[in-house]
Amino acid sequence: MNLSGAPSSPLPDNKPEAAQREIVLVTGISGSGKSVALHALEDAGFFCIDNLPPELLRDFLRLRYAHLVNRVAIAVDVRSAGSLPHLLPLMKQLSQEGVRVRSIFLDASTDALVRRFSETRRPHPLSQSAEHRHAEDTGFTIPADLDHGIADDGHRALIDAIELERELLSELREASTVIDTSQLRPAQLRIWIRDLMSASGNRLTLVFESFAFKHGVPLDADFVFDVRVLPNPHYIPELRPQDGRDAPVVAYLEAQSEVGEMLEQIDAFLTRWLPAFNRDQRSYLTVAIGCTGGQHRSVYLVETLARRFAKRTVTLVRHRELDARN
Repeated sequence: MNLSGAPSSPLPDNKPEAAQREIVLVTGISGSGKSVALHALEDAGFFCIDNLPPELLRDFLRLRYAHLVNRVAIAVDVRSAGSLPHLLPLMKQLSQEGVRVRSIFLDASTDALVRRFSETRRPHPLSQSAEHRHAEDTGFTIPADLDHGIADDGHRALIDAIELERELLSELREASTVIDTSQLRPAQLRIWIRDLMSASGNRLTLVFESFAFKHGVPLDADFVFDVRVLPNPHYIPELRPQDGRDAPVVAYLEAQSEVGEMLEQIDAFLTRWLPAFNRDQRSYLTVAIGCTGGQHRSVYLVETLARRFAKRTVTLVRHRELDARN
């Protein structure tokens, strides 16, 4: 069914390339890095288009596939708010027609977003007054219960606009693989997008991510384990400049019984529940492990767990703080 309610014809399937068709939906909070992600997908061989109205998606795909372009990435944001409720059913329908559908949602902390908008001096898409965002302009009217925080001069305070956008996109976020870009540089985000694309497959992908609690918990985490209670190599002068991948730090942590016990308990928890997430047809599951500085303990546990689970499913490794230094 198309967005007007009329039956829609399936995409043509008369070419051998049809089984390889793939669409990546890139969405998220304004200022979280969608343009960077789209450029990364373009570098990976996807035909990319920004802010395509969902009403035109099926016709656009039919045109691209007719020209043997089978890998397509579409960026959609809150500017298409009027059509967003129809987007998820459409993506589900395309999946049922044999198109491989993946959705990536980019998010960031409100503080990081405010800083980015302040640096670029660009207005937030929802910062316009409500009177200018009526159905004639966008096909969408801000619901009365969400239309709060309008300043006397007709412009929404930036923080209120960000929070409103979170509410409007909450269903898309729930159905997507989330990447928290709060601490990421553009080059780092491009690498993470590339890694997600290379991990394609029908099995669940486990993403193990180390982080520092002092910089905040990753917004994309499905599970968070706090390992700050473990012995800290930071207090050993010769280990302080190293990280959890270096042999001396590994040897030190492996000699601590508490570290081994924590490792086995996290392993047992994930082993117990991984089949359930597979049955739930989850594509990605992010396991975030945090310590104080994101350098020693969390890095060691992430590396060790990733090696263990790589024998059972696809795994990816992220070190948020260490990657940010490179």
